[in-house]
Amino acid sequence: MKYFLCKYVPPRPDFLATMSAAEQAWMQQHGAYLNRLLEQGVIVAHGPVIDATGGYGVSLYRIGDDDDIAAFTSANPIVKNGVGHYEHYVMPHLAARA
Repeated sequence: MKYFLCKYVPPRPDFLATMSAAEQAWMQQHGAYLNRLLEQGVIVAHGPVIDATGGYGVSLYRIGDDDDIAAFTSANPIVKNGVGHYEHYVMPHLAARA
């Protein structure tokens, strides 16, 4: 298994407050996509982080050795629609409560 902390970086600092109707719809699809991966055990946890710069999203992934993390994050509806991007950080291991 491989483990990653993935940071969703929105397209602008005030994104959460200024989303267009289309962006709001894509964000709903984004949440549903992450929840499906959570149910499948691919994501261990995910959620928004609010900070002084405007915030971002974080997901912890547990994927197979032959899987590519970019395949998961690039399939995310918000990214597929060109709204923000992901940064991937390798984690040597991940301890989680079942």
